Amino acid sequence: MKLHISSLRAVALTLVASSLMNAFPALAAEPFSLRDIRVEGLQRVEPGTVFGSLPFRIGETYSDEKGAAAIRALFSLGLFKDVRIDISGDVVVVVVEERPTVSDITFSGVKEFDNEVLRKALRDVGLTDGRPFDKALADRAEQELKRQYLNRSMYAAQVVTTVTPTERNRVNLNFSVVEGDVAKIREIRVVGSKAFSESTLKDLFDLDTGGWLSWYTKSDRYSRPKLAADLETLKSHYLTRGYLEFNIDSTQVALSPAKDEVTLSINISEGNRYVVSSVKLAGDFLGKKEDFKRLVAIQAGEPYNAEKVAATTKAFTDYFGAFGFAFARVEAVPEIDRDNGRVALTLQAQPSRRAYVRRINIAGNNRTRDEVIRRELRQFESAWYDSDRIKLSRDRVDRLGYFTQVGIDTQEVVGAPDQVDLQLTVAEKPTGNLSVGAGYSQAEKISFIAGIKQENVFGTGNYLGIDLNTSKFNRQVSVTTTDPYFTADGISRTVDVYYRTTRPYTQQGGDYQLITPGFNVRFGIPFTETDTVFFGGGAESTKIVSGTSMPAAYLEFARQYGERSVSLPLTVGWTRDDRDSALVPTSGRLQRLQTEWGVGGDTRYLRANYQFQQYIPLNKQFTVAFNTDVGWGKGLGGRPFPVFKNFFGGGLGSVRGFEQGTLGSRDITGAFIGGPKKLALNAELLAPFPGAGNDRTLRVFGFFDAGNVYGETEKVDLGTLRASVGVGLSWLSPVGPLRIAYANPVRKYAGDKIQKIQFQIGTSF
Repeated sequence: MKLHISSLRAVALTLVASSLMNAFPALAAEPFSLRDIRVEGLQRVEPGTVFGSLPFRIGETYSDEKGAAAIRALFSLGLFKDVRIDISGDVVVVVVEERPTVSDITFSGVKEFDNEVLRKALRDVGLTDGRPFDKALADRAEQELKRQYLNRSMYAAQVVTTVTPTERNRVNLNFSVVEGDVAKIREIRVVGSKAFSESTLKDLFDLDTGGWLSWYTKSDRYSRPKLAADLETLKSHYLTRGYLEFNIDSTQVALSPAKDEVTLSINISEGNRYVVSSVKLAGDFLGKKEDFKRLVAIQAGEPYNAEKVAATTKAFTDYFGAFGFAFARVEAVPEIDRDNGRVALTLQAQPSRRAYVRRINIAGNNRTRDEVIRRELRQFESAWYDSDRIKLSRDRVDRLGYFTQVGIDTQEVVGAPDQVDLQLTVAEKPTGNLSVGAGYSQAEKISFIAGIKQENVFGTGNYLGIDLNTSKFNRQVSVTTTDPYFTADGISRTVDVYYRTTRPYTQQGGDYQLITPGFNVRFGIPFTETDTVFFGGGAESTKIVSGTSMPAAYLEFARQYGERSVSLPLTVGWTRDDRDSALVPTSGRLQRLQTEWGVGGDTRYLRANYQFQQYIPLNKQFTVAFNTDVGWGKGLGGRPFPVFKNFFGGGLGSVRGFEQGTLGSRDITGAFIGGPKKLALNAELLAPFPGAGNDRTLRVFGFFDAGNVYGETEKVDLGTLRASVGVGLSWLSPVGPLRIAYANPVRKYAGDKIQKIQFQIGTSF
């Protein structure tokens, strides 16, 4: 007797089997004891996979219900396109037909994407080499490829799948793509605006109808995430200006018949503008109502501002958390007086219950040791819940630089209402870096740069770096290692070993040089969470190698103190940096002080350098930046300040418009030798590049520079400062940061070397 069943879905199989047995009872098998089970038709699938899915074994009783269950189980594996069960006496024969497997995946007609990007997208939907293939999987793959093109605003893209059978029941897949044109935004309309002009509102958006720089910004390509971000910006614009009842009624995205143009229509209701009439506190404030009042960011008489209201409720919640109330609830309840355009705010607070942290769990650190993360935590287990310490802990772990994401979630403990667990989850990133590249600047010309850096050696949190630089004026090879927790209290230790060959910036050329091998050990002491003081010491030897066009100052120093000078410098430094970004800052402040004291060897000197930077955002697009750079040096013990420790000025990073390193004193040969005193003042107004929207990686700036370098016996005379004004371009290009400046000196003296256009690429700012 034989039972044959074939279907694509397990549920349908059961129905078919049941129908057959009901309609043809003569075909139904009577239950019997299994003597043997055989499997036929296998090519690549292991027999154990089939046997493991069968609901019966040899010696057990077989029935038609078990046969139907076996078919469902085998089809659910996704490995077979046909399954049947033959019954021969007391032997069950399972006959299968395997699905073909994917042998190779190719693409044709693809220009917008790299093939590997599309392969990864297909892997995410389950299609890759060696996987079983079916038509449903191919359909999902086509839809995924189309989705990738939709994300690039290519709505006319067409995908055709060609399946080519090959030997051993395999198939080759080719996805033929007709990409079509990019759908560009033809028009953006904001309907319903009265308080602000439509053009003002559209200027808030990152999306636009395009300009001459759209090939770079791609701002004229429609993107759902970008539109959502723009709508949030629009909503924030109104809610921060008193429009409490502002609403986005609808958003229409219309695609042209040719699928190459998009029209966006945003319908809004502004509502009335409201002024805050009063701010009241209600609820339980732990007897610290006055303290909470000082956290209120919005005051009576001001237009309603949703950002300030949100900042106030968050500040209240955080302040409750600082006392252990992890579940505090704070709500801003508005009472609207539409007739008079006023709103009274009541801040209602319920601290709920106090809690302490039972356990802190760490997840996601497959490489980094738990100890490296836990030593950054300022919230401890078995201590009261403290939101300030939790936030500080998250920030400190994030600042390690080893993770792409750092998050802390609070979890209630079942059965313990006064306890919480903290789940700290990280996503690791590669912390090793092998870099080989080149840089170019007008002063340095072409330089070869190579480096091996590992910020998290073996997951210990230690740093190891090897750098090589072959620039025209500064050649260096150095090895640096840092242990951020040299002591349990968080004192860091850094060891530098270096070998430098330098030439002062000069127009005369020549083959003379300074050779400086040395090493130093530096310790960093965290006095506060944001301030670190560094101190250390080392030894270095400086050799003046004679050559053509050698400045007389170097010849004189070598004559008096020898061609080789050994120094034993002590270093002390301090830094504080709260800028929002190191590469494209728009707010915050940087302060850095470095001092070097030559206490032994052939030289005696004191050298100090202080830098202050302040960034002030005027609005979303414009930023004002100020920079002050002061250097000072003095020879000690009756000896002059070592000429090879001089500061230099002029060029990018100093006073633009003057040639690099040409400010300050000259010796009798006319060579620029710098000096032990330096002053540089810079002011910039930064703005997005015209046509680049709000892209912060491409900016233009106008600037004013002033500064000079002075000799050891000269007084710092502000009347001799060189000054320039100009415009420039800053771009985080694929090959490194690029800065171009055009400067016009407005205060210069006879003999100054002028260079109005200067640029630098491939090195950091």
